[in-house]
Amino acid sequence: MGEWFGSKSITVFNIFGWHHALMIVLYLIGIGYLIIYSNKLRQDKRLAQTIRWGLFIVLVSSEFSYQTWGMINGMWNPSEFLPFQLCSIAGILTMLALLSGNHKLIQIVFFIGIVPSFLAVITPELQHGYPHLRFWQFFIHHIALSWGSFFLIISNPIKITFKKTIEAYGYLLVYAGIVGFILNPIFNANFLFLARTPSANTPLNLLGSGFWYYVNLCLVGLVVFLAIYLIYMLFRQQTQKRG
Repeated sequence: MGEWFGSKSITVFNIFGWHHALMIVLYLIGIGYLIIYSNKLRQDKRLAQTIRWGLFIVLVSSEFSYQTWGMINGMWNPSEFLPFQLCSIAGILTMLALLSGNHKLIQIVFFIGIVPSFLAVITPELQHGYPHLRFWQFFIHHIALSWGSFFLIISNPIKITFKKTIEAYGYLLVYAGIVGFILNPIFNANFLFLARTPSANTPLNLLGSGFWYYVNLCLVGLVVFLAIYLIYMLFRQQTQKRG
């Protein structure tokens, strides 16, 4: 139990090993379920409420366990544990959206909750391998975040427009500015990976360095938002044809 909950890794995380592959498969099964039963989720309020509260409890428990793990092991520090990374802030906003059903929050988490968490599941910045608590917490958090963001948009009568897409991107740029110019210097942190690229080998490592890293990061963010909007429109058209 001590090793499972301790600060040291029981085993080194093996990217694309079979434990990692199982997490990817679990992620895809959940997304597939939400897509296949999207119409049923809109019609069956009881089922939708069960999934809604289930995802809310999982996200809250995940964040609580991560903070508790850091504190009990004497590892907690603001640069690593404050929830200012994109998936962390997206997790908090998703919790609030699941709790309140606020349409503005749902629109925002739709754009910042799915792709970053998907990339985290595929190329995680993780040192602790199976069966350490951190392994489970990392994947459960990011999988539930992506599922929750997707669930919110298909179970609520919300229409995403091009204008709302650009608006959500603008919110992200403002948040990135606050993080890059204020929070990262104050806490000597690397929130949003604006101070440097991740230590793990992720797609961000392909964006260059210095000034061009930030330019490419902004362009990639815009392309991702537009791609999400396009996929949403195609999905909406197919759903309307079936419905």
